[in-house]
Amino acid sequence: LMDTKKITKFRTALLRWYRKNARHLPWRETTDPYAIWVSEVMLQQTQVKTVRLFYDKFMRAFPDMQRLAQADLQDVLKQWEGLGYYARARNLHRAARLVVADHQGVLPADRSAIQKLPGIGDYIAAAVLSIAFNQPYPVVDGNVKRVLARLFEMDLPVNQAAAFKQFYAKSAQLLDPRRPGDFNQAMMELGALVCTPTKPHCDTCPVHLTCLAFDHGTVHVYPQKIQAKPVPKLHLAVGVVFRKDRVLITRRPPEGLLGGLWEFPGGEVKSNEQPEKAWVRVLKQAVNLTVTADRFLTQVTHAYTHFKIKADVFMCTYRSGTPALAQAVDYRWVHLDHLDQYPFPKANHKFFDALLAAVTD
Repeated sequence: LMDTKKITKFRTALLRWYRKNARHLPWRETTDPYAIWVSEVMLQQTQVKTVRLFYDKFMRAFPDMQRLAQADLQDVLKQWEGLGYYARARNLHRAARLVVADHQGVLPADRSAIQKLPGIGDYIAAAVLSIAFNQPYPVVDGNVKRVLARLFEMDLPVNQAAAFKQFYAKSAQLLDPRRPGDFNQAMMELGALVCTPTKPHCDTCPVHLTCLAFDHGTVHVYPQKIQAKPVPKLHLAVGVVFRKDRVLITRRPPEGLLGGLWEFPGGEVKSNEQPEKAWVRVLKQAVNLTVTADRFLTQVTHAYTHFKIKADVFMCTYRSGTPALAQAVDYRWVHLDHLDQYPFPKANHKFFDALLAAVTD
């Protein structure tokens, strides 16, 4: 355990380092709780460099709570397209509507009230309350856990849910109650820039003198993790069905993986099944259409959090039938020039260029 004197030293050194070394990020240039909340939702499960590409565009489209609440979900998903984890966008949109309806459009500065909003758990509540409202709640994300694991030589696996309480307690012990927002951001920044997963820069670390792992030469041992299970791989057949100069797209149900996004219909290839045969079967099941598979277009691969996909993409011609949807909730026949009006998953975007090239051949 660190004594009070050491903790004070730690806070001073960390905050001094942060003032000099913090990256200039757009969400750090504002005190608007709405803007800070949007950034924290984007930063959950996504790297800073990726969020940077999306944040300004999203804030231009929805500059305040009212504008986001009034927007159509499809427009919100379109602005979010490419950021992944789309439940975040759906929750953000739902939460904005609730804030406008129940809190006069102002994000509540109370922990129990803010955590009643969709998509706001411990982490986002603590981040927004400390950064936007200067309330003393510690933030514990992957970067912070890594810093703490090394500082205190914590043997608890960072990816074990049961270990969260201990990491939270350590973080709370160190938190500077006078500047909680800066302190939380400094801890996260330290993990991102200095106390990195591999090859940490201990020589330039502002707090290495209070770090047990540095002192004992065990930095490489921490943080500890439980080995993840191998990720299942799915083989899919996906089809671009042409009906004259239009193609068929379907919309996924609003909840669940990629909820509310549009996609080209597809399904799983059975073992020992030929992809082009699978495709005709899958299409009959998914949208009840009869088609002919004209040509193989390309194969794309994509990794999600819990599984990976390999998709064989076919170009097909519509023969007969009116779409009857098995799982999708809507469909459209759209011109290829209009595809950019709809939010699509990244796995679909991966074959757009090949599709446009094939059509213009």
